[in-house]
Amino acid sequence: MIDWRQAARGPVVTYGLIGVCCLAFVIGPVSGFNPAYGTGDTLLAAQSAYFERWGVIPSELLSGSGAALVTPVTALFVHGGWLHLLGNMLFLYVFGMMAEERMGRVQFALFYVACGYLALLAYAVAHADSDQTLVGASGAISAVLGAFLFLFPRARVTSLFPFLLFLPLRFPAWIVLIFWFALQWLAARSADSGPGVAYLAHLVGFCTGFLYAWGRYGRTDRVRAPAQATEGESQP
Repeated sequence: MIDWRQAARGPVVTYGLIGVCCLAFVIGPVSGFNPAYGTGDTLLAAQSAYFERWGVIPSELLSGSGAALVTPVTALFVHGGWLHLLGNMLFLYVFGMMAEERMGRVQFALFYVACGYLALLAYAVAHADSDQTLVGASGAISAVLGAFLFLFPRARVTSLFPFLLFLPLRFPAWIVLIFWFALQWLAARSADSGPGVAYLAHLVGFCTGFLYAWGRYGRTDRVRAPAQATEGESQP
């Protein structure tokens, strides 16, 4: 039997964010589950219109129009494919629960949306002339990772490293997250990163989250999590 009182004390915001993102994806045109969007060229046209309506277009966002100013929020709940969705939700599940527990539900929800907005805005400013649509929760989730690094540096997380044959190994969070940040930094600097890959949003989100946790909680208030506190997997 489900203990609803215990469930109500859990990471409701984290589960809610995951649920909304998954629901938006399933009922949208990208998943292929909704027959209302048709097939073939009709489906492709629907997908393009969907991204343009709910995603961030840097040139339009910086124009200051009312509708465009909302898109950095709506874009946080739109994903471009199954791998994009599942990868983001996995990171949110692994790192979001403890961050929410530490911050509290209201503060965590505001933190998530605000940092995600700033990350997408920074990307738009850096690509002011771009008409390419940007979607995904990566900037907000990167902020969660940054806050987690400050709050729980000694927590251990299970990670799958490609160069170690994807063996599930447990490492302190600070190793996993610094390695992840380094990968994003290198990718952002690479000439081969290509348009539409929002590595800059990842970096801005991560730094914003870390600085927020540092300023809000300070060094004397940092949580020293036990080694077994974090469960789940991450894929840097």
